[in-house]
Amino acid sequence: MKRSTDRIRTMHAGSLPRPDDVREMVAAKAAGDPVDEEQLDGRLTEAVADVVRQQIDCGMDSINDGELSKTNFTNYANERLGGIELRTFGPGEGPEPEQISARDRLAFPGYFDSPRGFVVRRPRDKQLFCVGPITYAGAELVQSDIARFKAALGDIGDAEPFLPAVAPGSIDHWLWNEYYASEEEFLYAIADAMHEEYKAIADAGLVLQIDDPDLFDAWQIQTEMDVAAYRRFAEKRVEVLNYALRDIPREQIRLHACWGSYHGPHVSDIGLEHMVDIFLSVKAQAYSIEASNPRHQHEWETWKDVTLPDGAIFIPGVVGHFSDFVEHPKLVAERLVRFASIVGKENLMAGTDCGLGMRVGSPDVCWAKFQAMAEGARLASEALWG
Repeated sequence: MKRSTDRIRTMHAGSLPRPDDVREMVAAKAAGDPVDEEQLDGRLTEAVADVVRQQIDCGMDSINDGELSKTNFTNYANERLGGIELRTFGPGEGPEPEQISARDRLAFPGYFDSPRGFVVRRPRDKQLFCVGPITYAGAELVQSDIARFKAALGDIGDAEPFLPAVAPGSIDHWLWNEYYASEEEFLYAIADAMHEEYKAIADAGLVLQIDDPDLFDAWQIQTEMDVAAYRRFAEKRVEVLNYALRDIPREQIRLHACWGSYHGPHVSDIGLEHMVDIFLSVKAQAYSIEASNPRHQHEWETWKDVTLPDGAIFIPGVVGHFSDFVEHPKLVAERLVRFASIVGKENLMAGTDCGLGMRVGSPDVCWAKFQAMAEGARLASEALWG
């Protein structure tokens, strides 16, 4: 994985804006509606080529396919794993959904019940269930993603290509087990299947980014747990993730984690100080984490008391999805210089809090945030290297 040897390099968490027609076709396919596969493949090829070029033009040093072929993590599991059944429920019939804002919902019922809130409780009419042995069914899909992305790369100069994949511990939070005798058996079955996806990306010579948002945000879901219990819960999922990453070089692995991308109070997020050692125990070379939003920006101080693993790269979010405000490049530079004083400039990259894709008001805002990050990284590099 490329390091910041003479300047601060830039990356983003993965999800990028989709053209309207591509979004509609991908969503229709995920819903099981008839789609012209040839037309979809052609549009994805064009859209991925466009999004690669836009990342380069905005100054990104680590680029991907924008996750344009995927809708969300739930459909991702449904498409890539076997032994799964999607059930549809009528009004009042479905199981109570797990909420990544559950603790906040207890503290702010008025906010979440109000139509003025950003997050409105919606009835769960669909749920994925594990009903048989979990197998990997995504070989053709991941190879299509890889081939389409590689065809789009062309001359990308010094940029580094990556593809994201989801961690087993994030899959098990919204895939309900009706087959395996124990939670551990269930988790390891997911890990064995997802290993095939991880290996395919790494074998293609790409950086593998593991997305594990639920490493932190499941604290909100597990309302009955105290910190000690939740740490045991998270440690088990990291153990399973490291098993899934077996025989993949650490130098090809990047981890991204966050506290959930929903818009809301976030007062109930678990503090970084309780989880940072578990976060850094994942077998990865680079560690990407939220660091710029109003709830977690202060946690830069936590890193003063942390020693990174040997050879590790730290990637704090310096622009965020929490607001459509475009961060000023000087603010981005200030954040980077601060972190460089703690972890060392050669061990630092600039990143985003989470995928900006559909989480900001328009594609123009996403690209403007990337440009601000690139300019801020340039200013920080001037200050750090001269």
